[in-house]
Amino acid sequence: MAFVLRVLLLLGLCGSASSTGQLTTTSTPGVLHYELPTMVYETQGTYEPGFLGPLFRMVHNFLQVVQPHDFPLDIVTKLIQRKFDISVDYKEPESVVLVLKVAFYEIGVLVCVLLGLLFLVFMPLVGCCFCMCRCCNRCGGEMYQRQKRNESCRRKYFALSLLVICMLMSLGIMFAFVANHQVRILIQKTKDVADSNFRDFQVLITETPKQIEYIVSQYTATKNKAFSDLNSIDSLLGGGIKDQLKSKVTPVVDEIKAMATAIKEAKAALENMNSSLQSLQDGSMQLSNSLTNVKNDIENSLNNSDCTSGPASRVCDGIRTSLSNLESNPGLSQLPSVDRELNTVTDILRTDLEALIKQRCALIDEIPDVVRNQSMIVVTDVKEVLNSISSDIHNISQNIPIEETLLELSGQLNNSNRLFYEEMPRLEEYDSYWWLGGLIACFLLTLIVIFFYLGLLCGVFGYDKRATPTGRGCVSNTGGIFLMAGVGFSFLFCWILMILVVLTFVVGVNMEKLVCEPYANKKLLQVLDTPYLLSDQWEFYLSGLIFGKPNINLTFEQVYRDCKRGRGFYGTFQLENVFNISDNLNIKKLTGNINSEFENLSVNIDNIELLDAQGIKVLRDFAQSGIDRINYPLYLNQTENAPTKVDLVAFSSSLETQANQLPEGTLKQSLNRNAQTIRAIHQQHILPMEQSLKALKQSVRILEHISDGLPEKVKEILSSLDSVQNFLTNNVSFIVIEESKKFGRMIVDYFERYLQWVLYAVTEKMTSCKPMATALDSAIDSVLCGYVIDPLNLFWFGIGKATVLSLPAVIIAVKLAKYYRRMESEDMYDDVETVPMKNLENGNNGYHKDHLYGVHNPVMTSPSRY
Repeated sequence: MAFVLRVLLLLGLCGSASSTGQLTTTSTPGVLHYELPTMVYETQGTYEPGFLGPLFRMVHNFLQVVQPHDFPLDIVTKLIQRKFDISVDYKEPESVVLVLKVAFYEIGVLVCVLLGLLFLVFMPLVGCCFCMCRCCNRCGGEMYQRQKRNESCRRKYFALSLLVICMLMSLGIMFAFVANHQVRILIQKTKDVADSNFRDFQVLITETPKQIEYIVSQYTATKNKAFSDLNSIDSLLGGGIKDQLKSKVTPVVDEIKAMATAIKEAKAALENMNSSLQSLQDGSMQLSNSLTNVKNDIENSLNNSDCTSGPASRVCDGIRTSLSNLESNPGLSQLPSVDRELNTVTDILRTDLEALIKQRCALIDEIPDVVRNQSMIVVTDVKEVLNSISSDIHNISQNIPIEETLLELSGQLNNSNRLFYEEMPRLEEYDSYWWLGGLIACFLLTLIVIFFYLGLLCGVFGYDKRATPTGRGCVSNTGGIFLMAGVGFSFLFCWILMILVVLTFVVGVNMEKLVCEPYANKKLLQVLDTPYLLSDQWEFYLSGLIFGKPNINLTFEQVYRDCKRGRGFYGTFQLENVFNISDNLNIKKLTGNINSEFENLSVNIDNIELLDAQGIKVLRDFAQSGIDRINYPLYLNQTENAPTKVDLVAFSSSLETQANQLPEGTLKQSLNRNAQTIRAIHQQHILPMEQSLKALKQSVRILEHISDGLPEKVKEILSSLDSVQNFLTNNVSFIVIEESKKFGRMIVDYFERYLQWVLYAVTEKMTSCKPMATALDSAIDSVLCGYVIDPLNLFWFGIGKATVLSLPAVIIAVKLAKYYRRMESEDMYDDVETVPMKNLENGNNGYHKDHLYGVHNPVMTSPSRY
């Protein structure tokens, strides 16, 4: 018992994995994944009869008819409690009732046995009487056949009936031959099943050290993962704190950076705007002077005497009228300057707002380095705690008596295997005896059926309708003799075969109904789980046998069910009652040490001022810089106007056209020269001014966009800045504490997950006791029921069927033989209605050869006797 307990404890703590699958922690990337090495067991869990399955089911259906009652759970329980002795006091009412219940349950079997015994008694008795009567020429012993009108129909009916019965007998003999052959290969199948189960147990033993090694190595992997995270505390813990702050700070920082960029863009736009205005003012003045000079020159030319003539005067008048449009746009020179706004923005930019905000954000980016520097001592202490846990787990694995227990268990398996093979020759010898006896029984029935077949073959094919009973041929007579030989062998051997059928029937049907069926539906295990059944002092026998504690609810059915689904030894046999793995691997105790170390983790982060007073002043000064009060529509309207009232290119072309209408002379030449001068003015002054107008328009648009709602924008930024600053002032310490706890929980979770996996693997998956359930199934379901009981039942079913059918076969064969055998006397017939003549002088004791054998006016003669 001590050895069994040690083995169960060892397997429960260290065991091997089930072949059905393993526990995994999670499939999340970056998280440790635990999976025990998978064991592949060789033995199949269920028995498959193969092509003989329909035959076995046929026999089972017959047994269901013979024995339709359910498994007698209460009867079996009471019999076991009485130690199968119901004769202690047979006068007790309880004993009488029990006997009656047993008789009622076995009523079908008893009826079949009674019929078999009647067959066993009456078959040889009837055969003896039949033989004696035949020897005395009674019971059809005389070689004479009375002829009847339906002779042909009776003969055919008897032949067909005997053929059908012989075919059914042959089918039964085939069943018996097949069943006997299954018994022949029983030993080899048993060897294969036993070897497979031994190999499964050997795998269970040899893989146990690997499981322990795997468990220890997985702790090392878990510890290395924790060490890696501790070494990366700056990026994990510090990065977490930084990300928490960044999520709040980044929006307002982006807004301040955007405002700093807007200040720079406003300064550039104001500078461009001032430059464009100066260019326009200078250009407008130069343009006005140039146009005035050209205008004066044209007027002087028009005062020439050549303009007084009729055609020329009209041209000169038209030119003189258009000279009033040859002027510049006075509004461009009157646009106000933005020097004041530019000076204000320039003064604001003397403080680099973007540099200020970057400098403050750098303090947040430096948090991971601060965390690393301030947590070095705590990290070192946590690593020491993890190393101590590693030492504890290693010591637990070393303290288990693994080597000697495995050697002892391996020795027991080897001894069992050796004993099994030592007993195999004896089993093979017994198996050969049984096979030989079954073969003899099959051959005896086969001999009887062969005689019947030969009798039918010779009788049917040798029969001649025209032959008289005394003149039947040799083949027909031989058929009759074969039939009578079959009858004789039936009387001689069938009662002996019935003894074999009755004995095997009683054994087979009770084993099937009391062992195989209840084992299949697990009612047999329910019998074993009956309280106080196997021991008067133990309520639960299995727990009392293993632990010496019969009050623990440990049942055979529960153990079998758990082992069948691949549960581990520890959970199946409730080994926590002997060695509580939860106490030795106390998760709260082990992880509590880690938590206590992380409670000492303290990270101090100085107050972070996101933007000082100088930076806030920059924002407010920019909001009050006055760029939002610039009259941008005025500038935009002027940018839409041309520098001159008239298009100089068009005016010069018109002037040149009109000049060409004048006669050749000084006036014409002067006007053409003025037209060229106007074109030059357009190139020298108008085109640069148009570029300045375009640049002015672009700058105005930029400033207009920047200044749109500028005070409100700055006010919102300052409000957000105050909110974020309050958050940093009041919540930084809280964030540090929460992130520290989160980091500590992450480290602790590694070991909690590992220890929980160890507990689950040990209690549920490791050391799968499936080989035990498989071995039990192999012994009972496969070997006993599949290889022994099923072939045995099929054997007696086939032999019994053929033996029982031999009775009607005997009766029909006796009657049919009269139609095939050569008679010694016969009825005489004539072909006319005359009195038949008795011809005794010819010495043939029969008809005269000229007489015909028919059914017309038969008159029986006195039969001759030997």
